[in-house]
Amino acid sequence: MAAADASERLPDGSLVARKDAPVGGQAVLEGVMMRGVSTWAVAVRLPVPEGAPEGTLGDIKVRTEPLVSWTKKHRLYRVPIIRGVVALAESLVIGFKALGISANAQLAEEEEEISGGMWAGTVIVALALAIGLFFVVPVGLTSLIKDQLGSSFLFWLVEGIVRTTIFLGYLVLLSRLRDLRRVFEYHGAEHKTISCYEADLELTPENAQRFSRLHPRCGTSFLLIVMIVAIFVFAPIGLPAWYLLVLTRIVGVPLIAGISFEIIKFAGKNRRFATVRAIMWPGLMLQKLTTREPDLDQLEVAIASMEAVLAVENPMVATAEEKVGMEVVA
Repeated sequence: MAAADASERLPDGSLVARKDAPVGGQAVLEGVMMRGVSTWAVAVRLPVPEGAPEGTLGDIKVRTEPLVSWTKKHRLYRVPIIRGVVALAESLVIGFKALGISANAQLAEEEEEISGGMWAGTVIVALALAIGLFFVVPVGLTSLIKDQLGSSFLFWLVEGIVRTTIFLGYLVLLSRLRDLRRVFEYHGAEHKTISCYEADLELTPENAQRFSRLHPRCGTSFLLIVMIVAIFVFAPIGLPAWYLLVLTRIVGVPLIAGISFEIIKFAGKNRRFATVRAIMWPGLMLQKLTTREPDLDQLEVAIASMEAVLAVENPMVATAEEKVGMEVVA
């Protein structure tokens, strides 16, 4: 099938597939994790052996793991909004496992591998920092001028602006860190590979390179929606005591995540409509901060991860129940 028949163009002028597949992914250290309905896999480029000729590439190491989605374990987990919270928590767990695998793959043979307990601690710390930075800090800063604002509407507006500004500033800072550049390149490789698969093209680095490094279901777009949804979720709460404000921001995170999940799920399925594409446009532009153009060698790694999933399953024939939670972030 020709790409022109199965694809459209994103704002950066590059191709993206018109249809979605229940496939997601994540960039890791020198590699990519791909997730299907019943399987996830990590492909990592290993370090070059000592004494190898200049220009030599390390081998690609692939690890495949079975997956039984949490949404299959209880009917309640498939209820709208709740399914978003469950799917995102599950994705977080898989993502950190994949990061651990990729990090250990980069270690020299004599170095001790990073333990599961250490990664569990990393997850807890990362979540606490994220909630603190994007939810507690904005309400705390706005509370300093609560009396001057004089109304719950202005408080709600200023807090939303502060939260979104912190988020955008955080992304800009990350985009300038040289050490993260290769991770962002693998992020672009992940998006291109998924789009190539969704367009029914043969998975080769050259075919994948034709597609956009932006993807409508990217987690960066999801996070922007979280920032916006938070403004409206917190608006009805008004101006209680400061400690209640902080508590509502922490407790409200799962609800905001669940609503945002449903929004990006709907947008991904209906992006053929001009109004939906216009709403998605800011999130796509933000992906320019968190992705970079990959080279063919990085695309080879992303394709190896995708092929490991496809060797076990065919996501395109998954049932509606199997797809719950999978058609969201790429």
